[in-house]
Amino acid sequence: GTPQKYDPTFKGPIYDRGCTDIICCVLLVLAIVGYVVVGIVAWTHGDPRKVIYPTDSRGQFCGQQGTPNEYRSQLRDARLHPGKAPVCGVPAEGACAFTHKHPPNSLCPLLPTQICVSKCPDRYLTYLGAYSSRTPGELEYYRQFCVPEFKNPQKAPIEVLKDKECPAMIIPSTPLARRCFPAIRAKKGVIMIGNETTYDDGRGHRRNVTELLEGAKKANVVLETRQLAMKIFEDYTVSWYWIIIGLVIAMVASLIFIVLLRFLAGIMVWVMIVMVILVLGYGIFHCYLEYAKLKGEAGSDVSLKDLGFQTDLRVYLHLRQTWLAFMIILCIVEVVIILLLIFLRKRILIAITLIKEASRAIGHIMMSLLFPLCTFFLLCLCIAYWASTAVFLSTSNEAIYKVFNETACQFSGQTCKPETFNTSNVTKLCPDAQCLFAFYGGETAYHKYLIVFQFFNVFMFFWLANFVIALGQVTLAGAFASYYWAFKKPDDMPAFPLFSAFGRALRYHTGSLAFGSLILAIVQVIRVTLEYLDHKLKAADNKFAKFLLSCLKCCFWCLEKFIKFLNRNAYIMIAIYGTNFCTSARNAFFLLMRNIIRVAVLDKVTDFLFFLGKLLIVGSVGILAFFFFTQRIKLIQDTAPPLNYYWVPILTVIVGSYLIAHGFFSVYGMCVDTLFLCFLEDLERNDGSAEKPYFMSPDLKKLLKKTNKGQPDA
Repeated sequence: GTPQKYDPTFKGPIYDRGCTDIICCVLLVLAIVGYVVVGIVAWTHGDPRKVIYPTDSRGQFCGQQGTPNEYRSQLRDARLHPGKAPVCGVPAEGACAFTHKHPPNSLCPLLPTQICVSKCPDRYLTYLGAYSSRTPGELEYYRQFCVPEFKNPQKAPIEVLKDKECPAMIIPSTPLARRCFPAIRAKKGVIMIGNETTYDDGRGHRRNVTELLEGAKKANVVLETRQLAMKIFEDYTVSWYWIIIGLVIAMVASLIFIVLLRFLAGIMVWVMIVMVILVLGYGIFHCYLEYAKLKGEAGSDVSLKDLGFQTDLRVYLHLRQTWLAFMIILCIVEVVIILLLIFLRKRILIAITLIKEASRAIGHIMMSLLFPLCTFFLLCLCIAYWASTAVFLSTSNEAIYKVFNETACQFSGQTCKPETFNTSNVTKLCPDAQCLFAFYGGETAYHKYLIVFQFFNVFMFFWLANFVIALGQVTLAGAFASYYWAFKKPDDMPAFPLFSAFGRALRYHTGSLAFGSLILAIVQVIRVTLEYLDHKLKAADNKFAKFLLSCLKCCFWCLEKFIKFLNRNAYIMIAIYGTNFCTSARNAFFLLMRNIIRVAVLDKVTDFLFFLGKLLIVGSVGILAFFFFTQRIKLIQDTAPPLNYYWVPILTVIVGSYLIAHGFFSVYGMCVDTLFLCFLEDLERNDGSAEKPYFMSPDLKKLLKKTNKGQPDA
């Protein structure tokens, strides 16, 4: 590309600008309108209760008002209490259990399969035992585990079991997520339910409780997880204010670090460089000592070629040739680094000076440090809308009922309606047939396009999330560009640079931001699709397909990184010049390519400083939290709250400190990138004459040995 030419009217971010990429702006508005329509349709058809509340074999929610299950809020699933070892595991939205008579995935009758109960059973009991028991209230207790329509306790047990009105047996169960799971526990390595290792299946047979283990082991994992979650919640209730104090300390430390970069950036960078050189030098010296020590030892002179490949890598450390190779490699690296320092020392100094200048810019625009909170809030809205829409879409299916029967019947497995089933011909031809809830589905046009709506939901989430991030980047770039292009800093800066930049971005460049975020969203959706396909092909043996998929994943990962880099710099040019996205991306790319070495040096120097800053802040706050919550600070030992797991608040403080430090440094990184592009533009546009003075800081002019002729430095 051609360098930028001098423009006498350019004095920083252009205020007299027009709207850019209007077509993309219109597309974004239409897409948002469509997204709202999809959300409304999903909220109209969806029912999140299908996820939260269990459903009995009739498709009715347990505990739902206005139904026979109003006072039965727990679900007893017969698939976890069969007479044969269960096959299907934890409760799902299916309709039947699997016994030895019926293979998995078949429509099998073992009823009542799923019954809503007021509470889970707490004892072993069979219906026959309860019916013949002389204990008062035994049969009345058992009735609560029968279907709501069961009203005749005097009915013969054989008829009750034949009509599937009550289960043959019940076992001690534990409520979890409104479902009853066998209360399995291990005592001295023996699996037990309650205090028994066997149970009566209600059909005259004693069975081992291990037959129930497969059906409930996942439930026990969830139960243990719930107990762990309760303890973690207790820890949060007694330590939340100390966690907030730790996060405040992290915020103050991040702010102090950014301020100190103005004074310590150069020292930290050069100390890092010297440390790298010294470490490499010690590595060379250590390799030489090992090489000399192995001289004359038996077997040490065997060549790597003769030894061949060995699974025990320690064998290679006994060869002189190994240490010689290490020493040569380290020497080459050392020489390369020293040569780079000699030839790139000036560019390293420029990077350090720009980092110091970024600290000054943030000092004049302190509100920029709080702006990520706005971006975070908007991202939370995007996530909340996407998640709620996804839940409503996934619960938009209707209850499907199927015909279940034990004897041969031509209508078995066919769809039916419970309201008209008893008056249909099915009950006449198949007296034992029942119309029961099978699963959630649907055959309407809406249900056929549910997968399309889900895909659109994911795509819009990526588009809107990237748009919010782009809006934040353009706003910060506009504010920091107004600082750089102020000839007398900060006197020539606008009164509210951050709010002015935010207004310009929304008013003029919504289309450009939509364009850039759309491109990135398309790539991200493709990556998600590839990850989904990779998950589906894990069990496949097609090695070529796996190889091709891995190559595509790698290529699109690289493409996403490149587009993010290009978009970031394009947004800076949009904030400064008000050009459309394509023009801004092209100008930014060519400008960076004309200064590729400076770009590489600045990128690595800033990456190091940000890594050092995050490590310092997170490490310091994390260590302080560790000593405090483990009561190792004697002065405040009694102040620390009692905890179940001391790692809960410590990890929370560490993760929160990282997010806070990342938020501060993201602003700092945007500031450095903006000032760098402005600096490159300044060098190409101006020459220091009275007509074309430099806008860079005095430190940069001094470093580059440039002056503004006829004018005092700002």
